[in-house]
Amino acid sequence: MKMTVLSLTSAALFVGASTFAASAQAQQPFQYPQGYVGGDAMFWSLNPERGSSRDDVGLRLRGGAQFNDYFALEAHLGSGGSDGGAELDHVAGAYAKGIVPIAPEVRLYGLAGFTEVDINNDRETGFSYGAGAEMDIAPNVSVGADYMRYLDKSAYDFDAASVGLKYRF
Repeated sequence: MKMTVLSLTSAALFVGASTFAASAQAQQPFQYPQGYVGGDAMFWSLNPERGSSRDDVGLRLRGGAQFNDYFALEAHLGSGGSDGGAELDHVAGAYAKGIVPIAPEVRLYGLAGFTEVDINNDRETGFSYGAGAEMDIAPNVSVGADYMRYLDKSAYDFDAASVGLKYRF
């Protein structure tokens, strides 16, 4: 399962990079598929079934390709932060992204896919989901925020709220 998540993540990043190369060569207005990359502050929380929760701040990179106004594929790669013995080594995942345009410059979205989370060298993989919103602040730059449930295991949950910028190419 670990290889599947990493393979999906690599594929989504490759699609985004390929789209960037094609759009850079064409020098034309944005068309679909449209690649994007982003960086976020990731406020994560580890909530064990027993004991107190752990939370800290890390960084998350995301990239993907949007195929039309309503659908994209996205990958996340994050790391950083430790709190009282819980150190986030990495979070990596691939997601389908459903988009709802609210206005020409504002969009809501939902994410669903699979994630691998490595905390204290203990790797877990599972189904993930989340929701967010973004707003354009320039023709190819947007600011956004989302909340993800990266893992929902019987022993603990791992969630993150993220805020950052996205660049479309």
